Amino acid sequence: MELINNLSIGFEAAFTLQNLVYAFIGCLLGTLIGVLPGIGPVATIAMLLPATYALPPVAALIMLAGIYYGSQYGGSTTAILVNLPGESSSVVTVIDGHQMAKQGRGGPALAAAGLGSFFAGCVGTLVLAAFAPPLTELAFKFGPAEYFSLMVLGLIGAVVLASGSLIKAICMIMLGLLLGLVGTDVNSGVARYSFDIPELTDGISFIAIAMGIFGYGEIIANLSQSEDERQVFTAKLQGLMPTREDFKNMFPAVLRGTALGCTLGILPGGGSLLSAFASYTLEKKLKLKPGEIPFGKGNIRGVAGPESANNAGAQTSFIPLLTLGIPGNPVMALMVGAMTIHNIQPGPQVMTSNPELFWGLIASMWIGNLMLIVLNLPLIGIWIKLLSIPYRWLFPAIVLFCAIGVYSTNNNTFDVWMVGFFGVVGYAFIKLGCEPAPLLLGLILGPMMEENLRRALLLSRGDWSVLVTRPISATLLVCAMLLLIIVLLPAVRSKREEAFVEEG
Repeated sequence: MELINNLSIGFEAAFTLQNLVYAFIGCLLGTLIGVLPGIGPVATIAMLLPATYALPPVAALIMLAGIYYGSQYGGSTTAILVNLPGESSSVVTVIDGHQMAKQGRGGPALAAAGLGSFFAGCVGTLVLAAFAPPLTELAFKFGPAEYFSLMVLGLIGAVVLASGSLIKAICMIMLGLLLGLVGTDVNSGVARYSFDIPELTDGISFIAIAMGIFGYGEIIANLSQSEDERQVFTAKLQGLMPTREDFKNMFPAVLRGTALGCTLGILPGGGSLLSAFASYTLEKKLKLKPGEIPFGKGNIRGVAGPESANNAGAQTSFIPLLTLGIPGNPVMALMVGAMTIHNIQPGPQVMTSNPELFWGLIASMWIGNLMLIVLNLPLIGIWIKLLSIPYRWLFPAIVLFCAIGVYSTNNNTFDVWMVGFFGVVGYAFIKLGCEPAPLLLGLILGPMMEENLRRALLLSRGDWSVLVTRPISATLLVCAMLLLIIVLLPAVRSKREEAFVEEG
Protein backbone atom coordinates (compact mmCIF):
# COMPACT_ATOMS: atom_id res chain seq x y z
CA MET A 1 0.00 0.00 0.00
CA GLU A 2 2.85 2.33 0.89
CA LEU A 3 4.45 1.64 -2.51
CA ILE A 4 1.23 2.72 -4.32
CA ASN A 5 1.10 5.95 -2.26
CA ASN A 6 4.75 6.65 -3.04
CA LEU A 7 4.26 6.01 -6.77
CA SER A 8 1.21 8.30 -6.83
CA ILE A 9 3.46 11.08 -5.40
CA GLY A 10 5.99 10.25 -8.14
CA PHE A 11 3.51 10.28 -11.04
CA GLU A 12 2.03 13.53 -9.75
CA ALA A 13 5.52 15.09 -9.90
CA ALA A 14 6.47 13.51 -13.25
CA PHE A 15 3.19 14.28 -15.05
CA THR A 16 3.63 18.05 -15.09
CA LEU A 17 4.06 19.51 -18.59
CA GLN A 18 7.55 20.81 -17.79
CA ASN A 19 8.82 17.43 -16.54
CA LEU A 20 7.27 15.57 -19.49
CA VAL A 21 9.04 17.94 -21.92
CA TYR A 22 12.41 17.42 -20.16
CA ALA A 23 11.90 13.63 -20.08
CA PHE A 24 11.27 13.72 -23.85
CA ILE A 25 14.36 15.93 -24.48
CA GLY A 26 16.49 13.53 -22.40
CA CYS A 27 15.19 10.43 -24.23
CA LEU A 28 15.64 12.03 -27.67
CA LEU A 29 19.18 13.23 -26.86
CA GLY A 30 20.04 9.83 -25.36
CA THR A 31 18.88 7.98 -28.49
CA LEU A 32 20.86 10.30 -30.79
CA ILE A 33 23.96 9.97 -28.60
CA GLY A 34 23.68 6.20 -28.57
CA VAL A 35 23.40 6.17 -32.36
CA LEU A 36 26.41 8.45 -32.92
CA PRO A 37 29.45 6.30 -32.18
CA GLY A 38 31.88 7.57 -29.58
CA ILE A 39 30.10 10.42 -27.87
CA GLY A 40 28.42 8.44 -25.07
CA PRO A 41 26.21 9.53 -22.18
CA VAL A 42 29.10 10.58 -19.90
CA ALA A 43 30.41 13.26 -22.29
CA THR A 44 26.89 14.53 -23.06
CA ILE A 45 25.75 14.73 -19.43
CA ALA A 46 29.05 16.47 -18.56
CA MET A 47 28.43 19.03 -21.33
CA LEU A 48 24.79 19.59 -20.31
CA LEU A 49 25.41 19.74 -16.55
CA PRO A 50 25.86 23.58 -16.53
CA ALA A 51 22.55 23.89 -18.44
CA THR A 52 20.69 22.28 -15.51
CA TYR A 53 21.58 25.13 -13.09
CA ALA A 54 18.46 27.06 -14.16
CA LEU A 55 16.13 24.02 -14.04
CA PRO A 56 14.18 22.78 -11.00
CA PRO A 57 15.95 19.74 -9.40
CA VAL A 58 13.30 17.17 -10.47
CA ALA A 59 13.31 18.36 -14.13
CA ALA A 60 17.14 18.38 -14.24
CA LEU A 61 17.49 14.82 -12.93
CA ILE A 62 14.63 13.53 -15.13
CA MET A 63 16.38 14.92 -18.23
CA LEU A 64 19.82 13.54 -17.28
CA ALA A 65 18.34 10.11 -16.45
CA GLY A 66 16.56 10.12 -19.85
CA ILE A 67 19.90 10.72 -21.59
CA TYR A 68 21.42 7.74 -19.73
CA TYR A 69 18.82 5.05 -20.42
CA GLY A 70 18.04 6.53 -23.86
CA SER A 71 21.67 6.00 -24.88
CA GLN A 72 21.31 2.29 -23.94
CA TYR A 73 18.57 2.07 -26.61
CA GLY A 74 20.47 4.06 -29.25
CA GLY A 75 23.76 2.19 -28.76
CA SER A 76 22.20 -0.97 -30.18
CA THR A 77 21.29 0.77 -33.48
CA THR A 78 24.84 1.30 -34.76
CA ALA A 79 25.94 -2.02 -33.19
CA ILE A 80 23.38 -3.89 -35.30
CA LEU A 81 23.55 -1.87 -38.52
CA VAL A 82 27.22 -0.94 -38.97
CA ASN A 83 29.05 -3.20 -36.46
CA LEU A 84 29.91 -0.24 -34.19
CA PRO A 85 28.92 -0.47 -30.53
CA GLY A 86 27.70 3.06 -29.72
CA GLU A 87 27.89 2.19 -26.01
CA SER A 88 30.21 -0.17 -24.10
CA SER A 89 27.23 -2.33 -23.08
CA SER A 90 26.35 -2.81 -26.80
CA VAL A 91 29.62 -4.68 -27.47
CA VAL A 92 27.82 -8.05 -27.14
CA THR A 93 24.89 -6.96 -29.34
CA VAL A 94 27.34 -6.63 -32.26
CA ILE A 95 28.03 -10.38 -32.34
CA ASP A 96 24.57 -11.55 -33.51
CA GLY A 97 22.85 -8.25 -34.29
CA HIS A 98 25.23 -7.33 -37.12
CA GLN A 99 24.96 -10.84 -38.59
CA MET A 100 21.16 -10.44 -38.65
CA ALA A 101 21.54 -7.11 -40.50
CA LYS A 102 23.79 -8.79 -43.09
CA GLN A 103 21.08 -11.40 -43.67
CA GLY A 104 18.49 -8.67 -44.34
CA ARG A 105 16.99 -9.01 -40.84
CA GLY A 106 18.13 -5.66 -39.42
CA GLY A 107 14.49 -4.66 -38.75
CA PRO A 108 13.67 -7.65 -36.50
CA ALA A 109 17.04 -7.20 -34.72
CA LEU A 110 16.31 -3.52 -33.95
CA ALA A 111 12.74 -4.34 -32.91
CA ALA A 112 13.98 -7.15 -30.62
CA ALA A 113 16.47 -4.73 -29.04
CA GLY A 114 13.79 -2.02 -28.63
CA LEU A 115 11.02 -4.26 -27.25
CA GLY A 116 13.45 -6.13 -24.98
CA SER A 117 14.82 -2.83 -23.66
CA PHE A 118 11.29 -1.49 -23.07
CA PHE A 119 10.17 -4.55 -21.10
CA ALA A 120 13.41 -4.70 -19.09
CA GLY A 121 13.34 -0.96 -18.43
CA CYS A 122 9.79 -1.17 -17.03
CA VAL A 123 10.62 -4.19 -14.84
CA GLY A 124 13.90 -2.59 -13.72
CA THR A 125 12.00 0.53 -12.65
CA LEU A 126 9.48 -1.61 -10.72
CA VAL A 127 12.38 -3.38 -8.96
CA LEU A 128 13.91 0.03 -8.20
CA ALA A 129 10.63 1.22 -6.68
CA ALA A 130 9.84 -1.93 -4.69
CA PHE A 131 13.20 -3.25 -3.58
CA ALA A 132 15.51 -0.24 -3.30
CA PRO A 133 15.92 -0.40 0.50
CA PRO A 134 16.38 -4.22 0.90
CA LEU A 135 18.59 -4.46 -2.22
CA THR A 136 20.80 -1.76 -0.79
CA GLU A 137 21.47 -4.03 2.18
CA LEU A 138 22.78 -6.67 -0.26
CA ALA A 139 25.04 -4.14 -1.98
CA PHE A 140 26.38 -3.17 1.48
CA LYS A 141 27.71 -6.72 1.92
CA PHE A 142 29.96 -6.30 -1.13
CA GLY A 143 33.44 -5.13 -0.16
CA PRO A 144 36.56 -4.86 -2.37
CA ALA A 145 37.25 -8.64 -2.09
CA GLU A 146 33.72 -9.47 -3.33
CA TYR A 147 33.98 -7.06 -6.26
CA PHE A 148 37.30 -8.56 -7.29
CA SER A 149 35.87 -12.10 -7.18
CA LEU A 150 32.77 -11.01 -9.11
CA MET A 151 34.98 -9.56 -11.86
CA VAL A 152 37.09 -12.73 -12.01
CA LEU A 153 33.83 -14.63 -12.55
CA GLY A 154 32.87 -12.11 -15.26
CA LEU A 155 36.18 -12.63 -17.10
CA ILE A 156 35.92 -16.42 -16.98
CA GLY A 157 32.37 -16.04 -18.27
CA ALA A 158 33.84 -14.10 -21.20
CA VAL A 159 36.21 -17.01 -21.99
CA VAL A 160 33.19 -19.31 -22.14
CA LEU A 161 31.34 -16.74 -24.26
CA ALA A 162 34.03 -16.41 -26.93
CA SER A 163 33.64 -18.56 -30.00
CA GLY A 164 36.53 -20.59 -31.36
CA SER A 165 39.73 -21.52 -29.58
CA LEU A 166 39.89 -21.31 -25.77
CA ILE A 167 43.58 -20.38 -25.94
CA LYS A 168 42.76 -17.43 -28.19
CA ALA A 169 39.95 -16.30 -25.86
CA ILE A 170 42.28 -16.42 -22.81
CA CYS A 171 44.98 -14.55 -24.76
CA MET A 172 42.46 -11.85 -25.72
CA ILE A 173 41.42 -11.38 -22.09
CA MET A 174 45.07 -11.20 -20.98
CA LEU A 175 45.76 -8.62 -23.70
CA GLY A 176 42.73 -6.60 -22.53
CA LEU A 177 43.98 -6.72 -18.91
CA LEU A 178 47.45 -5.60 -20.01
CA LEU A 179 46.03 -2.69 -22.05
CA GLY A 180 43.99 -1.75 -18.96
CA LEU A 181 47.25 -1.36 -16.98
CA VAL A 182 48.45 1.49 -19.20
CA GLY A 183 48.08 4.83 -17.42
CA THR A 184 48.64 6.20 -13.93
CA ASP A 185 48.99 3.83 -10.98
CA VAL A 186 45.98 4.30 -8.66
CA ASN A 187 47.99 4.11 -5.41
CA SER A 188 51.35 5.71 -6.19
CA GLY A 189 50.25 8.15 -8.92
CA VAL A 190 53.21 7.05 -11.11
CA ALA A 191 52.68 6.69 -14.87
CA ARG A 192 53.30 3.15 -16.13
CA TYR A 193 53.60 1.59 -19.62
CA SER A 194 53.08 5.08 -21.07
CA PHE A 195 56.49 5.17 -22.88
CA ASP A 196 56.79 8.87 -21.95
CA ILE A 197 53.79 9.69 -24.15
CA PRO A 198 51.77 12.27 -22.13
CA GLU A 199 48.47 11.21 -23.75
CA LEU A 200 48.86 7.67 -22.39
CA THR A 201 49.06 8.76 -18.74
CA ASP A 202 45.23 8.69 -18.57
CA GLY A 203 45.16 5.20 -20.07
CA ILE A 204 44.03 4.03 -23.51
CA SER A 205 40.54 5.24 -24.38
CA PHE A 206 37.93 2.44 -24.47
CA ILE A 207 36.15 4.31 -27.28
CA ALA A 208 39.33 4.38 -29.42
CA ILE A 209 39.87 0.64 -29.00
CA ALA A 210 36.20 -0.32 -29.54
CA MET A 211 35.87 1.82 -32.67
CA GLY A 212 39.21 0.76 -34.06
CA ILE A 213 38.76 -2.97 -33.55
CA PHE A 214 35.08 -3.21 -34.49
CA GLY A 215 34.54 -0.29 -36.88
CA TYR A 216 37.82 0.31 -38.71
CA GLY A 217 38.88 -3.35 -38.50
CA GLU A 218 35.70 -4.45 -40.30
CA ILE A 219 36.12 -1.69 -42.93
CA ILE A 220 39.75 -2.69 -43.65
CA ALA A 221 38.69 -6.37 -43.88
CA ASN A 222 35.93 -5.45 -46.34
CA LEU A 223 38.14 -3.19 -48.46
CA SER A 224 40.86 -5.88 -48.63
CA GLN A 225 38.47 -8.07 -50.61
CA SER A 226 37.34 -7.67 -54.20
CA GLU A 227 34.05 -5.82 -54.67
CA ASP A 228 32.09 -9.04 -55.35
CA GLU A 229 33.20 -10.70 -52.10
CA ARG A 230 32.59 -7.80 -49.72
CA GLN A 231 30.41 -8.57 -46.71
CA VAL A 232 27.81 -5.96 -47.38
CA PHE A 233 24.07 -6.21 -47.00
CA THR A 234 23.37 -8.22 -50.09
CA ALA A 235 20.39 -10.05 -48.59
CA LYS A 236 16.94 -8.71 -49.37
CA LEU A 237 15.12 -7.06 -46.46
CA GLN A 238 12.72 -9.53 -44.85
CA GLY A 239 10.24 -7.25 -43.08
CA LEU A 240 10.80 -4.76 -40.30
CA MET A 241 9.16 -6.62 -37.39
CA PRO A 242 10.09 -9.98 -35.78
CA THR A 243 8.12 -13.04 -36.91
CA ARG A 244 5.99 -15.18 -34.55
CA GLU A 245 8.90 -17.65 -34.36
CA ASP A 246 11.25 -14.78 -33.41
CA PHE A 247 8.88 -13.71 -30.61
CA LYS A 248 8.74 -17.30 -29.33
CA ASN A 249 12.57 -17.46 -29.21
CA MET A 250 13.22 -14.00 -27.83
CA PHE A 251 10.58 -13.79 -25.07
CA PRO A 252 12.30 -16.24 -22.63
CA ALA A 253 15.67 -14.55 -23.43
CA VAL A 254 14.18 -11.15 -22.55
CA LEU A 255 12.90 -12.52 -19.21
CA ARG A 256 16.29 -14.07 -18.37
CA GLY A 257 18.17 -10.91 -19.42
CA THR A 258 15.84 -8.73 -17.34
CA ALA A 259 16.34 -10.89 -14.23
CA LEU A 260 20.16 -10.79 -14.66
CA GLY A 261 20.19 -7.04 -15.32
CA CYS A 262 18.05 -6.27 -12.26
CA THR A 263 20.41 -8.30 -10.06
CA LEU A 264 23.79 -7.18 -11.42
CA GLY A 265 22.79 -3.55 -12.05
CA ILE A 266 22.76 -2.86 -8.31
CA LEU A 267 26.48 -3.58 -8.05
CA PRO A 268 28.72 -0.55 -8.54
CA GLY A 269 31.23 -0.65 -11.39
CA GLY A 270 29.58 -1.41 -14.70
CA GLY A 271 26.45 -3.35 -13.71
CA SER A 272 24.76 -2.91 -17.10
CA LEU A 273 27.94 -3.97 -18.93
CA LEU A 274 28.51 -7.08 -16.79
CA SER A 275 24.85 -8.08 -17.09
CA ALA A 276 24.93 -7.81 -20.91
CA PHE A 277 27.96 -10.16 -21.03
CA ALA A 278 26.41 -12.50 -18.42
CA SER A 279 23.15 -12.64 -20.40
CA TYR A 280 24.93 -13.54 -23.65
CA THR A 281 26.96 -16.24 -21.85
CA LEU A 282 23.75 -17.69 -20.37
CA GLU A 283 21.95 -17.71 -23.74
CA LYS A 284 24.91 -19.49 -25.35
CA LYS A 285 24.86 -22.15 -22.63
CA LEU A 286 21.21 -23.02 -23.33
CA LYS A 287 20.56 -25.71 -25.92
CA LEU A 288 19.59 -24.54 -29.40
CA LYS A 289 16.14 -25.62 -30.59
CA PRO A 290 15.98 -27.73 -33.79
CA GLY A 291 16.43 -25.41 -36.78
CA GLU A 292 17.48 -22.43 -34.63
CA ILE A 293 20.28 -20.25 -36.04
CA PRO A 294 23.59 -20.80 -34.16
CA PHE A 295 25.03 -18.02 -32.00
CA GLY A 296 27.44 -15.74 -33.82
CA LYS A 297 25.45 -16.27 -37.03
CA GLY A 298 22.43 -14.08 -36.27
CA ASN A 299 20.47 -15.66 -33.39
CA ILE A 300 17.79 -13.22 -32.18
CA ARG A 301 18.28 -14.39 -28.57
CA GLY A 302 21.84 -12.98 -28.77
CA VAL A 303 20.28 -9.52 -29.33
CA ALA A 304 17.17 -9.64 -27.12
CA GLY A 305 18.87 -11.09 -23.98
CA PRO A 306 21.86 -8.71 -23.65
CA GLU A 307 19.81 -5.63 -24.66
CA SER A 308 17.21 -6.44 -21.97
CA ALA A 309 20.00 -7.05 -19.44
CA ASN A 310 21.81 -3.77 -20.08
CA ASN A 311 18.59 -1.75 -19.88
CA ALA A 312 17.43 -3.42 -16.66
CA GLY A 313 20.97 -2.84 -15.31
CA ALA A 314 20.82 0.84 -16.30
CA GLN A 315 17.60 1.32 -14.29
CA THR A 316 18.68 -0.60 -11.17
CA SER A 317 22.09 1.17 -11.14
CA PHE A 318 20.13 4.12 -9.67
CA ILE A 319 19.53 2.06 -6.49
CA PRO A 320 22.95 2.59 -4.83
CA LEU A 321 22.85 6.28 -5.89
CA LEU A 322 19.38 7.07 -4.56
CA THR A 323 19.55 4.94 -1.40
CA LEU A 324 23.21 5.12 -0.35
CA GLY A 325 24.51 8.13 -2.28
CA ILE A 326 27.15 5.86 -3.85
CA PRO A 327 27.61 6.40 -7.62
CA GLY A 328 28.03 3.01 -9.29
CA ASN A 329 29.43 4.29 -12.60
CA PRO A 330 30.64 7.57 -14.20
CA VAL A 331 27.08 8.57 -15.24
CA MET A 332 25.86 8.16 -11.65
CA ALA A 333 28.84 10.24 -10.47
CA LEU A 334 27.62 13.06 -12.74
CA MET A 335 24.10 12.61 -11.31
CA VAL A 336 25.61 13.17 -7.85
CA GLY A 337 27.12 16.38 -9.28
CA ALA A 338 23.69 17.46 -10.55
CA MET A 339 22.12 16.77 -7.14
CA THR A 340 24.88 18.72 -5.38
CA ILE A 341 24.37 21.69 -7.73
CA HIS A 342 20.76 21.81 -6.46
CA ASN A 343 21.79 21.50 -2.78
CA ILE A 344 20.51 17.92 -2.47
CA GLN A 345 22.68 15.57 -0.43
CA PRO A 346 22.55 12.13 -2.15
CA GLY A 347 21.93 9.27 0.28
CA PRO A 348 19.26 7.52 2.35
CA GLN A 349 17.69 10.83 3.48
CA VAL A 350 16.62 11.74 -0.11
CA MET A 351 13.71 9.27 0.14
CA THR A 352 12.36 10.94 3.29
CA SER A 353 13.42 14.58 2.91
CA ASN A 354 12.65 14.92 -0.82
CA PRO A 355 10.04 12.27 -1.78
CA GLU A 356 8.89 14.25 -4.88
CA LEU A 357 12.42 14.05 -6.30
CA PHE A 358 12.98 10.37 -5.42
CA TRP A 359 9.63 9.00 -6.60
CA GLY A 360 9.26 11.57 -9.40
CA LEU A 361 12.54 10.30 -10.91
CA ILE A 362 11.35 6.69 -10.65
CA ALA A 363 7.95 7.49 -12.22
CA SER A 364 9.66 9.45 -15.03
CA MET A 365 11.57 6.27 -15.99
CA TRP A 366 8.32 4.51 -16.87
CA ILE A 367 7.20 7.50 -18.90
CA GLY A 368 10.69 7.69 -20.49
CA ASN A 369 10.65 4.00 -21.49
CA LEU A 370 7.27 4.50 -23.14
CA MET A 371 8.59 7.58 -24.98
CA LEU A 372 11.64 5.60 -26.14
CA ILE A 373 9.61 2.76 -27.62
CA VAL A 374 7.30 5.30 -29.36
CA LEU A 375 10.40 7.15 -30.65
CA ASN A 376 12.41 4.10 -31.68
CA LEU A 377 9.99 1.67 -33.35
CA PRO A 378 8.90 4.14 -36.09
CA LEU A 379 12.57 5.03 -36.69
CA ILE A 380 13.49 1.41 -37.52
CA GLY A 381 12.43 1.92 -41.15
CA ILE A 382 14.62 5.03 -41.40
CA TRP A 383 17.68 3.32 -39.87
CA ILE A 384 17.23 0.34 -42.21
CA LYS A 385 17.32 2.73 -45.20
CA LEU A 386 20.98 3.34 -44.25
CA LEU A 387 21.73 -0.19 -45.39
CA SER A 388 20.65 0.53 -48.94
CA ILE A 389 23.41 3.15 -49.30
CA PRO A 390 26.24 1.72 -51.47
CA TYR A 391 29.21 0.61 -49.36
CA ARG A 392 31.66 2.91 -51.22
CA TRP A 393 29.70 5.87 -49.74
CA LEU A 394 28.87 4.29 -46.40
CA PHE A 395 32.41 3.41 -45.28
CA PRO A 396 33.90 6.96 -45.61
CA ALA A 397 30.92 8.25 -43.58
CA ILE A 398 31.57 5.63 -40.84
CA VAL A 399 35.29 6.53 -40.80
CA LEU A 400 34.44 10.24 -40.52
CA PHE A 401 31.81 9.79 -37.76
CA CYS A 402 34.18 7.61 -35.75
CA ALA A 403 36.96 10.20 -36.06
CA ILE A 404 34.62 13.06 -35.04
CA GLY A 405 33.16 10.99 -32.17
CA VAL A 406 36.51 10.00 -30.73
CA TYR A 407 37.99 13.49 -31.16
CA SER A 408 35.01 15.14 -29.42
CA THR A 409 35.47 13.06 -26.23
CA ASN A 410 38.88 14.60 -25.31
CA ASN A 411 39.48 17.14 -28.12
CA ASN A 412 42.65 15.21 -28.80
CA THR A 413 44.03 14.14 -32.22
CA PHE A 414 46.09 11.40 -30.50
CA ASP A 415 42.86 9.42 -29.95
CA VAL A 416 42.11 9.58 -33.69
CA TRP A 417 45.55 8.03 -34.43
CA MET A 418 44.81 5.38 -31.79
CA VAL A 419 41.57 4.43 -33.59
CA GLY A 420 43.58 4.02 -36.82
CA PHE A 421 46.19 1.87 -35.04
CA PHE A 422 43.55 -0.36 -33.42
CA GLY A 423 41.79 -0.61 -36.78
CA VAL A 424 44.88 -2.41 -38.10
CA VAL A 425 44.94 -4.53 -34.91
CA GLY A 426 41.23 -5.35 -35.44
CA TYR A 427 41.97 -6.43 -39.02
CA ALA A 428 44.74 -8.70 -37.69
CA PHE A 429 42.25 -10.23 -35.21
CA ILE A 430 39.80 -10.95 -38.05
CA LYS A 431 42.61 -12.65 -40.03
CA LEU A 432 43.69 -14.68 -36.97
CA GLY A 433 40.10 -15.63 -36.09
CA CYS A 434 40.20 -13.94 -32.65
CA GLU A 435 37.01 -12.71 -30.97
CA PRO A 436 37.53 -9.08 -29.76
CA ALA A 437 34.68 -8.96 -27.17
CA PRO A 438 36.72 -10.62 -24.34
CA LEU A 439 39.56 -8.12 -24.94
CA LEU A 440 37.17 -5.20 -24.36
CA LEU A 441 35.78 -6.79 -21.20
CA GLY A 442 39.35 -7.32 -19.92
CA LEU A 443 40.18 -3.68 -20.73
CA ILE A 444 37.14 -2.36 -18.80
CA LEU A 445 37.31 -4.72 -15.83
CA GLY A 446 41.12 -4.76 -15.52
CA PRO A 447 41.57 -1.37 -13.78
CA MET A 448 38.53 -2.02 -11.54
CA MET A 449 39.86 -5.48 -10.60
CA GLU A 450 43.27 -4.06 -9.75
CA GLU A 451 41.79 -1.26 -7.67
CA ASN A 452 39.53 -3.61 -5.69
CA LEU A 453 42.28 -6.22 -5.19
CA ARG A 454 44.70 -3.61 -3.87
CA ARG A 455 42.03 -2.13 -1.64
CA ALA A 456 41.17 -5.60 -0.26
CA LEU A 457 44.88 -6.30 0.42
CA LEU A 458 45.32 -2.91 2.08
CA LEU A 459 42.40 -3.58 4.41
CA SER A 460 43.68 -7.09 5.22
CA ARG A 461 47.29 -5.82 5.63
CA GLY A 462 48.54 -7.88 2.70
CA ASP A 463 46.75 -11.12 3.64
CA TRP A 464 45.60 -12.83 0.41
CA SER A 465 43.34 -15.23 2.34
CA VAL A 466 40.79 -12.38 2.57
CA LEU A 467 39.56 -13.50 -0.89
CA VAL A 468 38.57 -16.95 0.42
CA THR A 469 37.65 -16.24 4.04
CA ARG A 470 34.79 -13.89 3.16
CA PRO A 471 31.78 -16.11 2.24
CA ILE A 472 30.42 -14.15 -0.78
CA SER A 473 33.91 -13.70 -2.27
CA ALA A 474 34.75 -17.40 -1.74
CA THR A 475 31.44 -18.50 -3.35
CA LEU A 476 32.08 -16.33 -6.42
CA LEU A 477 35.64 -17.67 -6.80
CA VAL A 478 34.40 -21.28 -6.45
CA CYS A 479 31.80 -20.59 -9.19
CA ALA A 480 34.57 -19.14 -11.41
CA MET A 481 36.78 -22.19 -10.75
CA LEU A 482 33.95 -24.64 -11.51
CA LEU A 483 33.12 -22.77 -14.73
CA LEU A 484 36.78 -22.95 -15.82
CA ILE A 485 37.09 -26.67 -14.93
CA ILE A 486 33.86 -27.51 -16.80
CA VAL A 487 35.06 -25.67 -19.93
CA LEU A 488 38.50 -27.30 -19.79
CA LEU A 489 37.12 -30.88 -19.39
CA PRO A 490 38.14 -32.82 -22.53
CA ALA A 491 34.55 -33.98 -23.24
CA VAL A 492 33.10 -30.47 -22.90
CA ARG A 493 35.98 -28.99 -24.89
CA SER A 494 35.51 -31.31 -27.85
CA LYS A 495 31.72 -30.72 -27.75
CA ARG A 496 32.32 -26.95 -27.64
CA GLU A 497 34.72 -27.10 -30.60
CA GLU A 498 32.28 -29.29 -32.54
CA ALA A 499 29.51 -26.74 -31.91
CA PHE A 500 31.68 -23.89 -33.16
CA VAL A 501 32.79 -25.88 -36.22
CA GLU A 502 29.09 -26.44 -37.02
CA GLU A 503 28.49 -22.71 -36.57
CA GLY A 504 31.35 -21.90 -38.89
